[in-house]
Amino acid sequence: MHTWQMQEAKARMSELVKRAQTQPQDITLHGKSVAVVVSRETFDRLSQAQGSLVDFMRRSPLYGVDDITFERDQSLTREVTF
Repeated sequence: MHTWQMQEAKARMSELVKRAQTQPQDITLHGKSVAVVVSRETFDRLSQAQGSLVDFMRRSPLYGVDDITFERDQSLTREVTF
């Protein structure tokens, strides 16, 4: 991934967008990464509606099972000296 300083990214926006078609482009401000530019195709693929956490849990094979028992470790905590 190529890294661009914000000022350079603004000055060379066309090149940045062209490069983003093949790989993500990192933009930094004061040496800190603040944004990543990706192609529309990559964005669409990454942002496809994957559903909410509730939807995910409803697709679980355990959905609707009422008698699930979770075992808990009953061992004592370790001693810590301060």
